[in-house]
Amino acid sequence: MSEAVSRTREKLAGIPRSDFDTPGRSHGLIDVVRWRYLLRLLVRTGVTTRYRNSVLGWLWSYVRPAAQFLVFWIVLGIFMNLDRVPNYAVYLFSGIVVINLFSEGFKNATTSIVGNAALVRKVFLPRQLFAVSAVLVSFVHFLPQAGLLLIVCLLMGWAGHITVLGVLAALAGMAIVMVFSLGLGLLFGAINVRFRDAENIVELMLLLATWASPVLYSWTMVQDAVVDKLQWPGWLVEAYLLNPITQGVQLFHYAFWRPATQSLVDAPGYVGDALIPLSPHLGMNTLWTALIAVATLLIGQLVFRRLEGKFAQDL
Repeated sequence: MSEAVSRTREKLAGIPRSDFDTPGRSHGLIDVVRWRYLLRLLVRTGVTTRYRNSVLGWLWSYVRPAAQFLVFWIVLGIFMNLDRVPNYAVYLFSGIVVINLFSEGFKNATTSIVGNAALVRKVFLPRQLFAVSAVLVSFVHFLPQAGLLLIVCLLMGWAGHITVLGVLAALAGMAIVMVFSLGLGLLFGAINVRFRDAENIVELMLLLATWASPVLYSWTMVQDAVVDKLQWPGWLVEAYLLNPITQGVQLFHYAFWRPATQSLVDAPGYVGDALIPLSPHLGMNTLWTALIAVATLLIGQLVFRRLEGKFAQDL
């Protein structure tokens, strides 16, 4: 035994100390890549256990957006006559799926550390894994909704007007929303460990998110109200359009609603309003909102790493 120990010590003596990691030291989101096997396990667990012991199971992924759609469509589309937007049903649903992706990812990432308190207190592992897995799980549950939207758009002639830019717009919209929700989730998730008020703040933000983006209305209504009616400066509209969630919704409208509605508007004998014009600088705003989302991620990661050393104590 002593000879084996001495040989081991000799081997270890030749290895620089810099090659050893300090126990408990985090490398931030880099560790998520290094621990990707555990990330896959967390995502698989989150997906398979969400509807465990549920009668409807995965059908719940359709029930919630369907209920949201019906309520908004009846109240706003019929009662308040917002259905003057051509093909308002597709316009509304393509915005709802984006809001659901953001809301679920942001909310679950915020509560991910507290929800896994037992693991955080007993085992060292990159704590960012919980927030990243929460956003990825929300993406998995977003896919059935996006699939339903795609099927409806295909039935309405979407394939005849889709372009490469439209496909890229949909991918960019998903990426911006997911990065933005992860950044906010890391920020509020770290704060939530010490101050549980963060969950209530997040609930309030999610309540406002639907109304602060052009999901139920068009962006031109905001411009008309701010510039023409209230006579406020135009830069307020520009700031509104630079909201990453607003941009994500607009990119989905560009990718799904506009191609699916073009056939309807171009049809002979069509009587109704024209397509809503694209917001100015849609391509440039996509770049700016992507940078804002990345900056939010970096800020959230910075705050998370500053506070994660006391997670076990606070929990």
